[in-house]
Amino acid sequence: MSVIETNVNSKEIVIKDLTFRYKDQKERNAIENINLEIEKGEFVVIMGPSGAGKSTLAQCLNGLIPHFTKGHYSGDVIVKGIKVKETRVSKMAKEIGLVFQDFESQLFSTNTRLEIAFGPENFGVEREEIQRRIERILKIVNLEGLEDRQPSTLSGGQKQRLAIGSVLACMPSIICMDEPTTDLDPIGKIGIFNIAKELHKDKDLTLIIIEHETEEALNADRVIIMEKGRIIKDGKPEEILKEVELMEEIGIMPLQIPKYFLQVSSLKREELPLTYEEGIERFKELGLKIDEDKYNEILRKEEEREQSYGDVIIDVKDVEHVYANGTKALDGINLQIKEGEFLALLGHNGSGKTTLAKHLNCLLKPTSGSVIVYGKDTKKSNVFEIGNYVGYAFQNPDHQIFADTVYDEIAFGPRMRGCSEAEVKERVSEALKAVDMEGFEKEDPFSLSKGERQRIAVASILAARPKVIILDEPTTGLDYKEQKRMMELVKKLNESGHTIVMITHTMWIVSEYAHKVAVMKDGKIEMYGKVRDVFREDEKFFQLFLKTPPIVSMSNRLGKTFLSVEEMVSCTRR
Repeated sequence: MSVIETNVNSKEIVIKDLTFRYKDQKERNAIENINLEIEKGEFVVIMGPSGAGKSTLAQCLNGLIPHFTKGHYSGDVIVKGIKVKETRVSKMAKEIGLVFQDFESQLFSTNTRLEIAFGPENFGVEREEIQRRIERILKIVNLEGLEDRQPSTLSGGQKQRLAIGSVLACMPSIICMDEPTTDLDPIGKIGIFNIAKELHKDKDLTLIIIEHETEEALNADRVIIMEKGRIIKDGKPEEILKEVELMEEIGIMPLQIPKYFLQVSSLKREELPLTYEEGIERFKELGLKIDEDKYNEILRKEEEREQSYGDVIIDVKDVEHVYANGTKALDGINLQIKEGEFLALLGHNGSGKTTLAKHLNCLLKPTSGSVIVYGKDTKKSNVFEIGNYVGYAFQNPDHQIFADTVYDEIAFGPRMRGCSEAEVKERVSEALKAVDMEGFEKEDPFSLSKGERQRIAVASILAARPKVIILDEPTTGLDYKEQKRMMELVKKLNESGHTIVMITHTMWIVSEYAHKVAVMKDGKIEMYGKVRDVFREDEKFFQLFLKTPPIVSMSNRLGKTFLSVEEMVSCTRR
C-alpha cells in the first residue's frame, strides 16, 4: 500500500491523467485523460450517455480496475491519500463503498440482517457494534420489519436499498452508487435520492452517484458530464442542467422546464427556470398564454384516435391470481383492450403489472376469473397457441436471446411454427427492417449493445407476426437517445397495426407515446383511462407512488394538461 504524503491529502479523491482501455476494446479508450478532484463531504452526480465511461471510472475508484479487470491503465487514482493501483481491493473497500449497477449480483446472504452484517463481520467489527449498525441501516434504507426475509423474495426497490445498506454497514467515508435507480418506480427513485440526501447531512461522507436521470441531479453539490471517456462539463447543477442543447446533442435527457422556456422565450440561459414551480412563476411573469383553439385541436385528434380502435381483442374478467406461496398478486382485475390501442401498465414495484401482463399471453393462468384473447379462453389454451396472437418481450433481452447469430435468433419462432425456409427468410428480413437492424444477420447477438439486443428481442417476436406485442420495461438501462429510438420503433409498430401493451416506470415515455394507462396498486387497477385524463389527476397519481413529468405538472397548474414539451410549445402564445 502506498500513502501519498503531499497536499493531495486535503482532497478526498484526486485523479491524475487517468486513462484505461479494456483488453478487447478496439476503437478508443474507455476513459481518457481524466483529471478530477473531489472534496470531503461533496455530493457529486456523474452523468453521460451509454459508453461515456461512467462505470469504468467508478471501478477505478476502489481498484476493481486494474486489479480484477485487466487492460491498459495509466495515471493515478488517490483516495484519502492512498494510491489505489498499489492497494488491495479488500483494503480499499474500507475507504470507498461501491453499489453496482447490477445490484442483485451483490446480494448473496440468506436474509436481510446477514446481508447487512456481512461486511462488518469481515472487517472484524465487534458483535454489539454490528447489531447497532444493522438497526441503524435498516432504518436509513427503510427495510425495518424485513430483517428475516430472503433477499430473493424482496421487490426490485427493496433489493436496491439492501445493496446500499450492505455497503453503508461497512461505514466507508466515500460511497459511489452506479445508476442506483434503474428498475425503480418514480417514488422508489425519489426514495433512493432521499437516502442520498439523508446520508449527505453527515458532511464527513462523500457521495458519488452515477445517473441517467437529470431531474434528481438538482439535489447535488456538483454535476459532472462525461462523453466518450472524457469529462466535458463540471459545475453546479443549476448551471449544468440549463445546458439543454448540449444534453440533447450527447444523449442525456434535458430537463423539460428549461427546454420549454428556451423555445418560447428569449431568456438567457442563466435565467431559465429548472423546476415546474419556478416555471409557473416565469410563465406568468412573461405574460405567456395558452391558445385554446390549438389545445382543442389536440383533444379533437385524440378523440378521433379513440374512435379508430377496432373490437375488444383481450377481455380480462374478475381475474385473481394467487402464487403457490399464497401471495395474492391480482385481486379482481377487469380490463378490455381494443385492437390498435397502446396501453401502458403502471404502478409501484410489486403492484402486479408483470403478473397481469403474463396473463395476456398465457404465461400465467387465472386462479379465478377469465382472460379471453381473440375469443380463446387462456385456461383452455397454451402459450404456443396464444403466441400466434400475442408476443412478449421480457424486461431483460438476455433472458430471451440464446442463438449464435441474429438470423437464427429471429428465425427460431417461424421455424417452430413449421414455416418453410423461404418464408423464414422473408420473416427475418421483414422483422429486421421493422427494427432498423438490417445487415446484422451474421452478428453474435451478445456482442451487440443493450439497445441493439433489445431491438433483436422485439424482432424475434415480430417474426411470429403477432397482433399484440407486450413490452416489459423496454427502455430499462438505455440512455436517452436509445430510449427515443426504441420508442419511435414501438410507435411505428403501433401505427402499422400492432396493439401495444407496455410496462414501464419511465413517465415521460408514457406521456409522449401511450394512449391509455391502467395504474395498479396491490393487485388492483386504481386508475384507468386516456393518458391525459389520468395525468390530469397528478395528486391522486402521486398517492399511487407515481409522479407525472414536470411539463405535465406545470401545465396542470396552468389549467391545461400537456403531455410533452412540443405539445405545450405548439399551443403557447408569446
